[in-house]
Amino acid sequence: MNFISTRGAHAEGVSSAYAIKTGLASDGGLFMPESIPSFGENELASLISDSYPTRAAKILSKFLTDYTYEELLCDTNAAYSKEKFGQSAAPVTKVDENISMLELWHGPTCAFKDMALQIMPRLFVRAIEKCGEKKTALILVATSGDTGKAALEGYKDIDGTKIKVFYPVDGVSRIQKLQMQTQEGKNVSVNGIVGNFDDAQNGVKAIFSDEKIRKELDSENVFLSSANSINWGRLVPQIVYYVSAYCDMVKSGEIKMGDIIDVSVPTGNFGNIFACYIAKLMGLPIGKLICASNMNNVLTDFLNRGVYTKNRQFYTTISPSMDILISSNLERLLYVLTGKEKTRKYMDELSKKGEYSLTKEEFDLVKENFAGYYATEEETMETIKTLFNDKNCLIDTHTAVAVKAAKDYIDENKAERKVLVVSTASPYKFANDVFRAITGKYPENEISALTELQTLSNVKIPAPLENLDKKSVLHTQIIEKTQMADATLTFAKN
Repeated sequence: MNFISTRGAHAEGVSSAYAIKTGLASDGGLFMPESIPSFGENELASLISDSYPTRAAKILSKFLTDYTYEELLCDTNAAYSKEKFGQSAAPVTKVDENISMLELWHGPTCAFKDMALQIMPRLFVRAIEKCGEKKTALILVATSGDTGKAALEGYKDIDGTKIKVFYPVDGVSRIQKLQMQTQEGKNVSVNGIVGNFDDAQNGVKAIFSDEKIRKELDSENVFLSSANSINWGRLVPQIVYYVSAYCDMVKSGEIKMGDIIDVSVPTGNFGNIFACYIAKLMGLPIGKLICASNMNNVLTDFLNRGVYTKNRQFYTTISPSMDILISSNLERLLYVLTGKEKTRKYMDELSKKGEYSLTKEEFDLVKENFAGYYATEEETMETIKTLFNDKNCLIDTHTAVAVKAAKDYIDENKAERKVLVVSTASPYKFANDVFRAITGKYPENEISALTELQTLSNVKIPAPLENLDKKSVLHTQIIEKTQMADATLTFAKN
């Protein structure tokens, strides 16, 4: 299977290895497969008895056709081992008669980004070999909190790579910041920037598109790539856990094979929910995709009005991984629904005017599959408190947004289908706000909140977050967003 740009470049198609190695297409677009593979009910049923690594290898093999199945199975077994994820990489738990929860935070950094970023470096190293690349890969990452640590953990000390992460210095939780600042590894670098996530993301994109920087890096025998969800190698593993969750719901008797479910996904950059949409296009019985946003509800407005505008107030919220106004992966949805010419036009309008509007026909296609909801800070806190008190279920701030969206959707539509809520982070990554939501009180500080929440809930602190404050802080540099290019070049040359 070949891959082309959402904006029209590489019309002849490139291999999946090239797409993963390169990250971003030469015209600034995102790589997409030329066609979406499918599976029937019998093939889906055959996955039920498989382990998560085996399911992953079989699904990845449909997209990454220049990798052998044996290579993929080797990598999935290593990435999703019990040592890294415990007994189950992506367990599904039942909340009530209507809602089940897909827990994606049992990996090394306690966030759903591990599901992709534990295997992506393995795919990336193979991609370098398959492409005959001899230069050092410099992985650039903009993060709103979780991607940074997951990428650092995945790529640390990987031969032939260096990784640099930029995060908004006041736009992540204390736990997220400490996870990045204490990251070890001879090939890693972390910078806080004065600005928000969109500033970090725009800065990374600008570096990728700067020909002068590209030439200077080339002279140092270095090339750029990305670990953000703009890279297909980061997005394709996310398709797996939706298929796996459906199989587990059938296996447990929660649904019957062929039953349609709805899915509620907390998302800012649109990558996680777009992976679910790809799974639906492949044949997974999914009805409505419920897009859950916080106060930065640019996606809610888009899904309800067909107009996307970044010209709006930016909020720093208690669900910081969704504090985003430019949702990069929405470009992939535009490509699927409208084609490369219209996608290029809309991206140009977004760049120049800060907004674009779909035609009625295009918007109707969006509404067939997606529903947009958002939660205020107060609603997020109340959802955490209610679920804990009524169901003894401890969730983080992002998952709470998805639960609120799911309940709103069920109530408004009198929906009777089962809803799968995607839980994207351990509650302990946001222990300060989770504790405050349940008790109405502030913990002593953001670090003591971990033990205070454990005492309150009797839920054990995940091992990766224990004693985080005892680790050495190694990355303290804070820079202006205008200094990102210079910081990248300096790191590349060291």
